[in-house]
Amino acid sequence: MDLKDYIAKTDFITKTCEHLNPDEMDEIIMRLPRKRLFTNISNIFKALNNQTRLKILFLLLEKDMFVCELTYALDISQSAISHQLQILKNLDLVRANKYGRYTIYSIADDHVKHLINQCTEHVTENY
Repeated sequence: MDLKDYIAKTDFITKTCEHLNPDEMDEIIMRLPRKRLFTNISNIFKALNNQTRLKILFLLLEKDMFVCELTYALDISQSAISHQLQILKNLDLVRANKYGRYTIYSIADDHVKHLINQCTEHVTENY
């Protein structure tokens, strides 16, 4: 958008929106995070838009688990669990620790715990 278009747009909005304070809005817009942050947040919410991954996170809130425990709890294949864990791990939502030839998975940090707990609280507050 060139300057002429920007001025025309701003002038139109200013005249049609009596509540608009352009200076205040420009300050707010300048404080918006960079696009990369929005992309990363969006990717986390996309990952949480899968019931299997959510169930894995809820189980890991209870205790750290091996893949075989998650397989038993969710009654799905080990390869399906591993695939979902890889997605969660790539987004730093879970952590993997090797013990010999076995890997135990845990919630990555308190931020993830807080995110899941806040979502749960938000959804259940009206029940």
